[in-house]
Amino acid sequence: MSPTRTRVSRLALRPTIGIDIGGTKVAAGVVDPEGTIIDRTRRETPSKNKSARVVEDTIADIVGELGARHHVLGVGIGAAGFVDGTQSSVLFAPHLAWRNEPLRDALQRRIGLPVVVDNDANAALWAECRFGAAQGESHVVCVNLGTGIGGAVVLDGVLHRGRFGVAGEFGHMVVVPGGHRCECGNRGCWEQYASGNVLVREARELVANGSPVAYRIAETCEGDPSRITGPMVSALAAQGDPAALELLEDIGHWLGVGLANLAAAFDPGLFVIGGGVSDVGDLLLDPARTTFRRTLTGRGFRPEAGVVRASLGNDAGLIGAADLARRSSSRRRDRAKLVTTRLLLPRRRDVAGNGTPVRRARRTAGGTGTAIDPVAPRRANGTWRRSVP
Repeated sequence: MSPTRTRVSRLALRPTIGIDIGGTKVAAGVVDPEGTIIDRTRRETPSKNKSARVVEDTIADIVGELGARHHVLGVGIGAAGFVDGTQSSVLFAPHLAWRNEPLRDALQRRIGLPVVVDNDANAALWAECRFGAAQGESHVVCVNLGTGIGGAVVLDGVLHRGRFGVAGEFGHMVVVPGGHRCECGNRGCWEQYASGNVLVREARELVANGSPVAYRIAETCEGDPSRITGPMVSALAAQGDPAALELLEDIGHWLGVGLANLAAAFDPGLFVIGGGVSDVGDLLLDPARTTFRRTLTGRGFRPEAGVVRASLGNDAGLIGAADLARRSSSRRRDRAKLVTTRLLLPRRRDVAGNGTPVRRARRTAGGTGTAIDPVAPRRANGTWRRSVP
């Protein structure tokens, strides 16, 4: 083996750091090439009234701690917010003071390692496609149900960020014109009917109005609606409480409505449902699947996407961010071996209706999409097959 090939192979085996920045916590881990977290740490998320510099300090502190114990290749950051198409700047983050913040360049100067920045939902879906519930699927839509709703899309094996990097904001699709006011300023957004906030809002309303059907919820919160949390309601539903189950069924119904709309737009082979609300499993997904089938355009005359729960849980964001950092760092050293970033090629249709790539000169994507390498189904032993260019 040539010295160059040996050097590249050894670099590819080095771990990377993944950092998932949420509204309340910053979770970080050192991740190996197989997607296994070999070390981890966490911090509290700095308040949104803190300066951008304070958030950078937190990230630098994390990298310093983990980097002292591991020889890492690069750092990937998954942020809850809008990230531009070059994966370098955070345009807007609702829980942080980032506004057009050139995060990648600022951090690279401080920590001396390659840095990749992406939306947290993009990072989570990347992890599920590479190592989790979506392995082997080339067309996947991820929906993360937390405080709100986040999302991401993989089409033809390419992670799509949109023209300006802010694709996947499914939570702000309007599903009920003139409905509940959303924090974004509009009314009737999807996340006002199918999210963790909705679960809490509806449970609190039942208790505040003295509804007899919510007596167990009232007992659990000791009559104080402000003490009701999403995990509290989910736990009661798991115990069979009728009111809690009804609330989850309502959210599942609206989840199914939104999934049918997304199926009409993207025609995926699989929906992956993540986020804290999905922890209840089929108590949420069964009513979602039922409504999805009833609402799906052309139902009965078209293939139906599967709806499954994400398998990597709360670790998906940091695992995906770490893997994106690995591929970006490796691309700098050996562009052809480990990653392909490209625009979608024009496609022609065969008799079966499946897309067939049209060969043409390659172009640089400019951050528009990152291809899962490869996109073909797995072999029997669970490894990916390399696609033929």
